[in-house]
Amino acid sequence: MTQIQNFAQFCTALAECGFSMGGGNDKGIFALVPYGWSGQEELDTPVKWHTGNPETDPWEWRMRVLEEREDIAYSKCFFKSSGYITREWYPHFYAVRRQGESFQEAYEEGRVSHMAKRIYDVVWAGEMALHEIKQAGGFSREDSGAFDRALVELQMGLFLTMCGRTQKRNRQGEGYGWNSTVFTTVEDFWERRGLCLAALDLDPAESTERIRMQVLKLHPAAEKRKVEKFIKG
Repeated sequence: MTQIQNFAQFCTALAECGFSMGGGNDKGIFALVPYGWSGQEELDTPVKWHTGNPETDPWEWRMRVLEEREDIAYSKCFFKSSGYITREWYPHFYAVRRQGESFQEAYEEGRVSHMAKRIYDVVWAGEMALHEIKQAGGFSREDSGAFDRALVELQMGLFLTMCGRTQKRNRQGEGYGWNSTVFTTVEDFWERRGLCLAALDLDPAESTERIRMQVLKLHPAAEKRKVEKFIKG
């Protein structure tokens, strides 16, 4: 595959591949940008991490796809790390990870933690920034570690996903400080983009095999164990 030179090329390549690890490590599966910050200066490409250039910095792309595209999701969905999934392939991962269950059903079956339920119950009503979730849910500093793990759990299970970023607001409504990631349910994320996931009713076994074949097309030498974990979370 030709080395990516900018954001537009990244989006085109992602549409062809269907999914990719988000960071500079392919985790033994596949990454469109397979290198990280260390040693990147030696590479013959303008694409480099953490330069702040929206056209050539992959760190900027993760938010650009959410804010500018209608066909790409980004969250911590693979190996508890970041990844991209396109509109075409998301329903297949959704079928495999969710097995037709609602969040409440998964929780009652013991497949979701109580901390995750506390977070989900806050976000379920509508998209919400990270700092707002913590405030609305009454999460304390002591909850920090469990909160972070549960938030990843919800993304891995394809219950919640990132949908953008925002700043905190002061009493005058003015933004300040670092950007805060905004989360929403995966159903709401895609419904806003014209796709009703629940109505698709795909067969999990067929979706698993379809994803597996695509992974092996992208990385023929991928280990079976890693492929299974990549698909099923």
